Amino acid sequence: MDLSHKTIAITGAARGIGRAIALTLGRRGADLALIDRDPEALAATRADCEALGVQARAYTANVADEGQVDAVMSRIAEDFGRFDGLVNNAGITRDGMLLKVRDGQVTDRMSLAAWQAVIDVNLTGVFLCTRAAAEQMVRAGHGGVIVSLSSVSRAGNMGQTNYSAAKAGVVSMTTVWARELARFGIRTGAIAPGFTATEILQTIPAETMDKLLSAVPLRRTGQPEEIAQAAQFIFENDYFTGRCIEVDGGIRL
Repeated sequence: MDLSHKTIAITGAARGIGRAIALTLGRRGADLALIDRDPEALAATRADCEALGVQARAYTANVADEGQVDAVMSRIAEDFGRFDGLVNNAGITRDGMLLKVRDGQVTDRMSLAAWQAVIDVNLTGVFLCTRAAAEQMVRAGHGGVIVSLSSVSRAGNMGQTNYSAAKAGVVSMTTVWARELARFGIRTGAIAPGFTATEILQTIPAETMDKLLSAVPLRRTGQPEEIAQAAQFIFENDYFTGRCIEVDGGIRL
């Protein structure tokens, strides 16, 4: 896909990986529909994208809300006059062990609320956004590309039952959609980042972070821009579909 003047929607675009993807695709000439729940941070991303000389619009929506998702994807198609791509980046964490046990006694367990919150945003949100965006692409008849953010945690990471399940599901859905949507000229791809330098990692104590990075062959965190390069590749390589690119410094869980 030649990204010049193509309309790409990006969820979770206000900061971190979503922001980096927006700027990377903007530099390639894409017009950007930026979606997030934080209007102030979203406005800053929009301004930086517009400074690249491309069209950028901001949309506030909750990706886990079916009505909001359908409405925002329809509005994007109307505002830009076309719909060529989607990046499912929005995500949250609610980490915790399945069970906490002390001296043989169960003292706590992962709550249903923590499970459901992550599944709603990280899995159902990807489903809702993809369904709505793909509908707009099929109606337009120009094909398109759908990129979804998975994680190295999809292999199963302690303390992340909810997150690991959601991110594994993202890759499975990506494979299914590649098969279902190819006849409409729509390609799909997933990206599985490892530890990436975003706001989430800033909450982790330095000692803990050092221990985590000791398992990474490259001994460092990834940069959001490095994840964004993978998204650019998926968009621009017309023979890529249904696969997951790992950008994780070589770590294996």
